[in-house]
Parts: sequence; structure tokens; C-alpha cells
Amino acid sequence: MEKAWLILPGLLLLIGGGEWLVRGASRLAALLGVPPVVIGLSVVAFGTSAPELAVSVLSAYRGQPDIAVGNVVGSNIVNILLILGLSAVVAPLAVSVRLIKIEVPMMIGTALLFFALSYDGKLTRFDGAVLVAIFTAYLIWMARTARSEPVLETELEEVGAIPRNGWTYLKLLGLIGFGLGGLVLGSEWLIQGAVAAARALGVSELVIGLTIVAVGTSLPELATSVIASLRGERDISVGNVVGSNIFNILSVLGFSSLAAPEGIAVAPAVLRFDAPVMIAVSLACFPVFFNGFQIKRWEGALFVSYYIAYTVYLFLNSSQHDALDEYTLAMKYFVLPLTAIALVLTLVFAWNRQYLKPRRISRRQVELPK
Repeated sequence: MEKAWLILPGLLLLIGGGEWLVRGASRLAALLGVPPVVIGLSVVAFGTSAPELAVSVLSAYRGQPDIAVGNVVGSNIVNILLILGLSAVVAPLAVSVRLIKIEVPMMIGTALLFFALSYDGKLTRFDGAVLVAIFTAYLIWMARTARSEPVLETELEEVGAIPRNGWTYLKLLGLIGFGLGGLVLGSEWLIQGAVAAARALGVSELVIGLTIVAVGTSLPELATSVIASLRGERDISVGNVVGSNIFNILSVLGFSSLAAPEGIAVAPAVLRFDAPVMIAVSLACFPVFFNGFQIKRWEGALFVSYYIAYTVYLFLNSSQHDALDEYTLAMKYFVLPLTAIALVLTLVFAWNRQYLKPRRISRRQVELPK
């Protein structure tokens, strides 16, 4: 297995580096007078997706496009099916109206944009510049709209408790430096271990990127969402995942495309299967979220089961297992059509309950006095 053992220490360094970076950068920004909401939209969002950014940029620069693209596409699928699913199993998740109106359509739009830009089999540097420009505009818009948000008393107390002197600033800069160093070294070890594991197991780098690397780099989102769910802060779990998916495509793929000397090649298998799966699970969020503005426990369990089914397909397809044909037929002609019908019916019932039923009740209430 040679360097495959580097996967675990690489993951630990990525998680630790992201935590150090978020803690140092958020406190430094707070001391400099940056609004806490803006910190959450930028620094914290960057921190939870920093492992994906470090791995994909380094992979793209080194000419390993399958890991770079597979990491992002796989992470987005992991975020929705596995992370949201596990968080909802722990406790039903609340979904804000703002999230359904703005962030979810944005997540769906970025997934479709990735598919459109990479349809020719490549993400060029120009495509990367377009993604980064949209991400920058999105951050600016979010920062401007967030300035009206109230500041929590706990945030003010935490910032106020930090002494404002040169030693404090030096410690925070050191924490940021250690965080960045952990991300760089951790991504280096993870990539080396993933490539070695792919060769030893006889599977492609794309499959490793879509599974091991994707799950590993999504661990910060997993920890954040599950802990938030356990603490009762269930709206944070959904916002963290949706924001991370937007960040992954616009920022991670954008900067990765800019870092690659000749852009990033997108494998035909990604365009044929994995990218459509990413788009499909993004679209599935709308009816699920809209149905009562929450993700129920059974819906979370369903998400997790679909992630298991997706992972099983990847490994069966990679090894060309004898059961692949039967498994594909069952998913294509039975499971997926039933799921699509169920989602459409869920959306129709939710729409009827949200908009049509209240109108009928109001008319009866008007007519009753007569």
C-alpha cells in the first residue's frame, strides 16, 4: 500500500488546519471591527470548505484533475445525502424561508453552471475566472444584505473578552499560519495516500476522489452540522451544507481551474453520471425542504440510504463486478423513477398546503357570516 497510510494523518491535519484557521481568522476579524455576520459568511464558510480548496487546487496544479473534480462533485453529494441525512436522523432539521428562496436556487444554479461550463470536457482558466467572479459578487451581496442582521450578545461578550494588544494579534496570526500550514501539508499527504490507495485497490483516482477524499474533506461540515443538530441549532446544519456546496463549485473549482496551467480536464464519467447525480440531489432539496420547512427523520434516513447506494454503484462500476448490470437496472427502472414520482407528489402537496388551502379557508370564513 506504500503511502496509503498517509490518508488518516492527512485528514487529521486538514480538519485541525481548518479549525485553527477559522478560529484565528474569525477572532482577528472581530477585533478589527468586521461584523460577526460577515465573518460567518466569509471566514467560517471558507474554513469548513478549506480542505476541499486545498486538495483540489493542489491536485489541479499537479495535473491530477480526477481528484480535483471528484473531490468537489463528491463533496457536494456527500454534503446533501450523508451530512444532511445523518443530521436529520439525529433531530429533524429546520429550514428557513430565506434558504428556500435564495440559497437553494443558488446551489442548484451553480451545479447547472458547472455542468454547462464543463460540458466540453474541460474547465478552462476563463471558466475559472467566471466562477471566481460570480463567487466574489455573491460574497459582496451577502455581506451587504447581512449588515442589517442583529449581533448576538454572546458574540459581543466573546470578542470583548479578548485582550487587544500586540501579543493577541501575534497569537492570532500564528494560529492562522498554523492553520494554513496544516491545510497545505494535510492536503499533500491526503493526495499521496489517495493515489497510492487507488493503485493498490485497482480503482480509478476519480472513484477515490468521489468517495474517500470527498468524505474526508467534508468532515468539517459533518462535525459542524451534527453538533449543531445535537445542540438544537438545526437551521445552522442546513445553511452550512447549502453554503458549502455553493462555495465548492464557485470558489474551489474556480481557483483550481486558475491554478492549473491548462485548466482542468473533466472526465466523461463525471459528465455522464456523477454531475447529473449532484444536480439531481440538489433539485431534490427543494421539495424536501419546502414540505413543512424541515427535513424529517425518515427523509434523513432516505438520504443516507441513497448515499450508500451511490457509493456501492461507484465501486461495482469501477471493478466491473458481475452484479453491476442487475444493480444498474434496479436503480434505473425501479428506485429512481419511484423517487422522482415521490418528490413531485411531495412538492405538489406542500404547494397545496402552503398556498391553495389557506385561500380556500379564507373564502369560507368570508362567506360564513352571510
